[in-house]
Amino acid sequence: MEDKYISREFQKYGIYLTEELNDYKHKSLYIKLAKTTHRSILEKALTYVSDSNADNKGALFMWKLKELRTAQNGKK
Repeated sequence: MEDKYISREFQKYGIYLTEELNDYKHKSLYIKLAKTTHRSILEKALTYVSDSNADNKGALFMWKLKELRTAQNGKK
């Protein structure tokens, strides 16, 4: 997906998430997550989703992201 308005790295990564999850309706959500969430958490959730055969990868990604965030907050 080519977008001439992408000027920052987090925007590029948000578009990458959108394409990997095949969820173009929520492109702005993934860009916001790329801006505000630590990259390692996003990578773990994306790896989990890409290893699965889910029909709705966006929902599975958000669920795993929530699990990883609660696990991280529990450690602190």
